[in-house]
Amino acid sequence: MRFHMKSGSEDNDIVAATATAEHIRKFVFSGSPAERLEIKIPELLQGAYSFYTWPCAPVLAHFLWERRQTLAGKRILELGSGTALPGILAAKCRAQVVLTDNCILPKSLAHIRKSCLANQLQPGVDIDVVGLSWGLLLNSVFRLPPLDLIIAADCFYDPSVFEDIVVTVAFLLERNAGAKFIFTYQERSADWSIEALLKKWKLQALPVSMDDIGKESGVDLLEFMGGHTIHLLEITRVESGGTINSI
Repeated sequence: MRFHMKSGSEDNDIVAATATAEHIRKFVFSGSPAERLEIKIPELLQGAYSFYTWPCAPVLAHFLWERRQTLAGKRILELGSGTALPGILAAKCRAQVVLTDNCILPKSLAHIRKSCLANQLQPGVDIDVVGLSWGLLLNSVFRLPPLDLIIAADCFYDPSVFEDIVVTVAFLLERNAGAKFIFTYQERSADWSIEALLKKWKLQALPVSMDDIGKESGVDLLEFMGGHTIHLLEITRVESGGTINSI
């Protein structure tokens, strides 16, 4: 199922209206000599949070790239896409991708479409862009297609929205049996935790090893992380009678 959010001419107008403060950041992913993918991400250095590619995004993107053979045909939703690097990479690896961000921030959604067009992905045709509100089950949530995987990069950046995110993830995992939520997050405070929220909404989290991420492309993740501590986790539903694993 595809969502036709904008016409092609409107999307092209978005790309044409490039602000002077904007620049294009390039991310290169490689494998065998014949495998090379370059993704171009427009960034506004003085813009809002969602207009810049934060360190968690390339970490998640390299994690997906090294599993690219498994992505073809997978139905993937990215929460809080921002500049959408991980989701765009998944789409270039032939996954069926829905990119999402806050439905009350039209400029953020427009910027996601701009990122798609910069990588020859036509919104509504090659990839979908949808406005969602975390914690609110609006019509757009019920219109989402079936999902195999939910991803996010650095969505847990503000404790005031932690439960809204967890509620949204719990709802989507309940509607999509067997789906997983894989995300990266930057550690900003030792006092921040989602453990109680996971238990409340019957979810469990397991850490995912980051030891080999980036090696295939010859990338040192520490360069992307910039001295920050970044974690990669997988969240799933707790089956009836199961025990809860949490972080």
